Amino acid sequence: MSRFWNPLVASLHPYIPGEQPQFLDILKLNTNELPYGPSPAALTAMREGCEDSLRLYPDPTAKTLREVIAQTYDTSIDRVFVGNGSDEVLGHAFRALISPESPMLFADVSYGFYPVYCGLFDQPYQEIPLNARFEIDVEDYAIPCGGIAIANPNANTGHAIPLEAISRLASMQPDRTIIIDEAYVDFGAQSAIRLTEEHDNLLVVQTLSKSRALAGLRVGYAIGHPDLIEGLVRVKDSFNSYPLSRLAQTGAAAAIADDKWLTQTTRQVMATRERFVQNLAGLGFDILPSCANFVLVHHPAHQAGDLLAGLRERHIIVRQLSAPRIRDWLRITIGTDAEMSRLIGALASMGLTTR
Repeated sequence: MSRFWNPLVASLHPYIPGEQPQFLDILKLNTNELPYGPSPAALTAMREGCEDSLRLYPDPTAKTLREVIAQTYDTSIDRVFVGNGSDEVLGHAFRALISPESPMLFADVSYGFYPVYCGLFDQPYQEIPLNARFEIDVEDYAIPCGGIAIANPNANTGHAIPLEAISRLASMQPDRTIIIDEAYVDFGAQSAIRLTEEHDNLLVVQTLSKSRALAGLRVGYAIGHPDLIEGLVRVKDSFNSYPLSRLAQTGAAAAIADDKWLTQTTRQVMATRERFVQNLAGLGFDILPSCANFVLVHHPAHQAGDLLAGLRERHIIVRQLSAPRIRDWLRITIGTDAEMSRLIGALASMGLTTR
């Protein structure tokens, strides 16, 4: 610990991102990136944007991008906020919209950044256990709190809750912000964006890092009541008025407008996911139902750490998570059909045989 650190720094437990290997011949199935490239329209727009205007600051309001998002989701621009990845958007929301006088609520198995942000902002929190089926029961959140964050589909389990349950939760906590983190929503779940018109306490956050294959661009956005959006803008402009570059704004706008590409690639991922789940079940795995571009799996006869090491020897990286309840589970990103067949073959070579 350095004597130059602010006292808060010593108590932080930073988020640990998934490994980004720097060597070749690795099948990377650990960080839920899309196996297909970004929208060709987005790539073209960014190439065309590489010109003299880059000497100028970008639009701090990202007006054009916000207009595209508003049009895509049939809402108004004053209900849209954009940021440098959904991580930044979530961080601003935790800071701007959660009461520090009461604990924030989120699941005990969910996105690992939630407790990290609470530590950074000195925000008390309470983890609500998933039920025995690793599902979120919204009734468990009907307790005094400073706000709520729910990943839907849930990060690390892939389980999704219906819109009726989200609406019920927003009604149960009318004076607290409910953040719905929809990083994986395009892989089989329903977005709660339309519910933001009915509930002024509901903020829906999405990202271009997963279904739109732009993890390297770092763009996220939120949709909600204008009062919530104003709170985010006030925090953003007190931290970084220019979070999105000109190229990021241009590429993101083109990607969001390309619905045909989004539909095509997400359908491919979902079809591959179903075939992969069937193959895993044949090897004796327990697999949680998933509406995301990953599956969480457990093998009753093999420890997760041993499987992780065996796959790594075969140049395949998946992820073992640290939450106590899923420590003996592996999270596997859905790649192409060929990539998932390679993984099944690797598991078979490790002695796991078809039932």
